[in-house]
Amino acid sequence: MAGETVITIVGNLVDDPELRFTPSGVAVAKFRIASTPRIFDRQTNEWKDGDALFLTCSVWRKAAENVAESLAKGVRVIVQGRLKQRSYEDREGVKRTVYELDVDEVGPTLARATAKVEKNPAGGGRAATDPNGSPDPWANAKPANGQQQGGGWGGAQQQQPAAQGAGYSDEPPF
Repeated sequence: MAGETVITIVGNLVDDPELRFTPSGVAVAKFRIASTPRIFDRQTNEWKDGDALFLTCSVWRKAAENVAESLAKGVRVIVQGRLKQRSYEDREGVKRTVYELDVDEVGPTLARATAKVEKNPAGGGRAATDPNGSPDPWANAKPANGQQQGGGWGGAQQQQPAAQGAGYSDEPPF
């Protein structure tokens, strides 16, 4: 959307993602990420850590459940989302400002790790249809060598596309 600050950040999870549900049953996972720049000190001829940036991140719906199941404290991740600023007054009456990230995409970085990706069943909402309810062109894609394994790349049988709007909600985040 226009006017939003979209950023991509790479860092380590400071704690395990915390999965909760709104009163209407919408999943939300919160986690903190620490991004620490590495700086080469020419005087000592060694790398040193710079000041870490800590951000609280929120991810919603099925992605929240996937994050809570897949990621844990210490995992290096790449996160893309919309940076938000929120002000409040603490118990002592001091006005505070925090920056948070509303996550659109998140996953483990593969620079120093491996990951096995498993596609969710098509009935889970976004997996089989786009936001307009049109079939996902990648849902039944064949591997480049032309050999399809068990109905898709992940090896599991693909289900029929979900009904339009499945897994989506007009409900505000909180």
